[in-house]
Amino acid sequence: MNPALAARRAVHIPRFVRAYAAEAKPHHKILVVGGGSGGLNVANQLYNRFEKEGKKLADGDVAIIDAAEWHYYQPGWTLVGAGLKQKSQLRRRMTELIPKHIALVPEKVASFAPDANSVTLSSGEVVTYESLVVAAGLQINWDNIKGLSPALADPASGVSSIYSYDTCDKTWADIEAFRGGKAIFTQPAGVIKCAGAPQKIMWMAWDRWRRTKRGEAADVEFVTGMPTMFSVKKYSDALNALRVERGIGGLFEHNLVEIDHRARVARFKKPDGALVDKEYTLLHVTPQQGPLDFIKSSPLADGVGWVDVDQGTLRHKKYGNVWSLGDCSSLPTSKTAAAITAQTPVLVDNFYRVAETGEVGGAVYDGYTSCPLLTGYGELMLAEFVYGLKPKETFAAQFGIDQVTPRRLFYHLKKDLFPAVYFGAMVHGKWFGPNGLQPPTFPAKVEAAPSA
Repeated sequence: MNPALAARRAVHIPRFVRAYAAEAKPHHKILVVGGGSGGLNVANQLYNRFEKEGKKLADGDVAIIDAAEWHYYQPGWTLVGAGLKQKSQLRRRMTELIPKHIALVPEKVASFAPDANSVTLSSGEVVTYESLVVAAGLQINWDNIKGLSPALADPASGVSSIYSYDTCDKTWADIEAFRGGKAIFTQPAGVIKCAGAPQKIMWMAWDRWRRTKRGEAADVEFVTGMPTMFSVKKYSDALNALRVERGIGGLFEHNLVEIDHRARVARFKKPDGALVDKEYTLLHVTPQQGPLDFIKSSPLADGVGWVDVDQGTLRHKKYGNVWSLGDCSSLPTSKTAAAITAQTPVLVDNFYRVAETGEVGGAVYDGYTSCPLLTGYGELMLAEFVYGLKPKETFAAQFGIDQVTPRRLFYHLKKDLFPAVYFGAMVHGKWFGPNGLQPPTFPAKVEAAPSA
């Protein structure tokens, strides 16, 4: 091992990490950037696939680069904001989730050099690889909304967001403290994590106020930069009908750009550039999001800044030994943990076949994703769809249940089953979305990728 690298590892990796994780080295066969939902899932599934095929990898052949101390179950932050979970229940130390045969490099990536099969760490050290998987997530641009950060830091501002661990419980505190007035829930135009989350928390707040006799005093409004309630027409139409039925205002194609939390005024911009000021008592903010800077500036990025992969195979369009999935990828589908459960088996199958034969197999990602849309306590609309914004509903196919109707069963999937499955199986590479604990099988023959 490189002496300088060994010395730094000894200084920066806690003793219990060195005891339980494989040794980090200057070279790994498979290097995974990111230890989030996608990174943990894919690292484990890749290791398991080679072992299953009788080609077991050595300890440390697979490594994860991630500087984070904690791993978060981010879909659960809506539950925290709705008073259904404590946020401390929804995180684990990163070191607790890395198995002993996978190495952890507790650093940030500064840059990629795919022509040299290497990445440079924030320390300046270089780590090389045979294959690279990028699962680094996306960037939340809090400062793109003027005044948002100080508003979130002020406990009396009435401004909150479920989009961070630090602020998701402030959302519940604000909902409970609300005694009437204008309650605005925002969503920006463009790509965000879980495009249904901005309205999930609105529906939960509305229902909480209704159940606690505060509903008549609440003037609730959904202000979104998008043209509709949801991208898939079937669900959008149903959600808009629900909005009208519940007396919730809707303002479309209005993006939040500024907050004056002392005056309690939010400023929105219309497509024509006109500005609209709205007073509020409670303001829930979904910040703008986008690709990470270190990916955007790299040779791996497309014109927008996402890792440029084939939408069917998840293999990089230029670099054949580079793969990507999840929020940082260019895949034209919603960025959710559910999407990762469908993407990972495809990536793993194609990765393994390339390693063995030089060619991808017949595994093709169809764009599957899911958005469990909480519409109140005890009810949830389970949106599932694929490329082309076409519904692909698991319960409809198996049991003839139209998932556009909110149901208690779906609610308990979101509240109880999914968090347990996440920490019990998904982060260990043992959950396969609609397939459950059974991995899907794929044909050996290459098939055409679906159209977006």
